[in-house]
Amino acid sequence: MEHKLIKTTTRSKEGSKYLQNELDRLHKLVQYENEEYLNGTTYIAGIDEAGRGPLAGPVVASAVILPKGILIEGVNDSKKLSEKKREELFDVIVREAVAWGVGIVDNNIIDDINILNATRLAMRKAVEQLEVKPEILFIDSESLEDIKIKQRPLVRGDSLSQSIAAASIIAKVTRDRLITEIDGIYGGYGFAKHKGYGTAEHIEAIKRKGLCPVHRRSFTRRFA
Repeated sequence: MEHKLIKTTTRSKEGSKYLQNELDRLHKLVQYENEEYLNGTTYIAGIDEAGRGPLAGPVVASAVILPKGILIEGVNDSKKLSEKKREELFDVIVREAVAWGVGIVDNNIIDDINILNATRLAMRKAVEQLEVKPEILFIDSESLEDIKIKQRPLVRGDSLSQSIAAASIIAKVTRDRLITEIDGIYGGYGFAKHKGYGTAEHIEAIKRKGLCPVHRRSFTRRFA
């Protein structure tokens, strides 16, 4: 199957060792997509989340449908990318996607229904935002029982599927932007720096200042 490379850096040169290595990596990253395309599928939605583990803020999920046959230079599991690269790729993915959606579930709902159910809810919300209906969902380590669309859960899918990796980037950047805005509202906790995760700095701030309205009570009982 032929692929079109969407370049995201100016240093890429045809025939360079870097570009060949990147093409080899990306071709491996679309093996699952190519299997589906060969079976006649047109629209594959990759789904992933960001923010399961933090002590504060929402969990955010994204669903992304990329065009058949494209490779986006640099797309990878969002955790393996710098903040600058994620921001750069966010714009490229949004521009190139057939459709994309985001689902956000806040800390109060997380406390009410637990983080697993909140994550699945965020994923469902993301799928509902898609303007094009996918024929199959590639989901990072999850399944959505109440969505009547064919699904393929992939463990560590953000390292195995370009569609899921793209969704991981959209989810991560969206959540990071939200938590940075929260830092401007609830200062003194360092949200913009640690993004709500349980760093020593964050835990010390909780002990000193107490909880604020965006903290997950079910995650912070032993600190507050």
